[in-house]
Amino acid sequence: MTDTLLAIDWGSSALRGALLDPSGRVIDERAVARGMLTIQPGGFGEVFESHFGDWMDSRATRCLMAGMVGSRQGWAEAPYCPCPAGLDDIAAHLLPLTAAAGTTRRIAIVPGISCERDGVPDVMRGEEIKILGALDLLDADDATLVLPGTHSKWATVAGRRIRSFSTVMSGEFYALLRQHSILARTLPPDDGVLDGDAFDRGVGHAFAAGGLMQAAFSVRTLALFERLAPAAMPSYLSGLVIGEELRCRPLEGRREVVVIGAPVLAERFERALRQRGIGVRRFGEEAAWRGLWAVQRRVDQRKGHR
Repeated sequence: MTDTLLAIDWGSSALRGALLDPSGRVIDERAVARGMLTIQPGGFGEVFESHFGDWMDSRATRCLMAGMVGSRQGWAEAPYCPCPAGLDDIAAHLLPLTAAAGTTRRIAIVPGISCERDGVPDVMRGEEIKILGALDLLDADDATLVLPGTHSKWATVAGRRIRSFSTVMSGEFYALLRQHSILARTLPPDDGVLDGDAFDRGVGHAFAAGGLMQAAFSVRTLALFERLAPAAMPSYLSGLVIGEELRCRPLEGRREVVVIGAPVLAERFERALRQRGIGVRRFGEEAAWRGLWAVQRRVDQRKGHR
């Protein structure tokens, strides 16, 4: 790459950007609570200019965006690339924004990816970039990865191509149990800090009980018989839900899982995986910046080969 790149990770709840030099080094970063869900139709260009227009004017020459900005409700819909998908596939299917989209900037949106299992489709937007970025940082060809969140994504990579992935709604199930089930009457108003022992106990019970619908009731009974302090209950429930997510994964014999996500949640997944004897490599937002930089690098290489 010979130009400075503005890398954008634009999700449902947050807008993050990083200015990258030609070697991929982060020069500066910004983050604002202007995710897709906060923006009215037709308002993406104005939000982009208000937060990153100065960088495009003075320091960046190109911009690559990933995430929900490319969804049907985003700035412009970028079609999905089917699995298996790697850097070449994504670089070949960028969606350039034009004056019709309210901008004359050199901006392109990265496509999401899709896969199908047993006749049922699954999709991701934004996570694929973090996966490819983590692979680039690790200089790895093969990996099993998890991106924890409201909807966790588990992905299998071989030959630096995402071969398959699946979505697990564990974060949303935690919120439903936490706020809208009978368990909510047992739990304190706030989650508080992580109680490691309670969390570990929850992970262990998830495996022993053999199913979350049975294991979840233990939150109520442990409180009823005063065998777990009220303040520890959210950590225990978190361990149950994350433990169930791990229990349902084919991780037998797996030596290492790459975890990509915000520190608080990534730390819990690392703790749960290590409890099951699985090693962990962790990455945060740097994986997104590296992934977008790697895509732009591949675009430049493709142009050079013409």
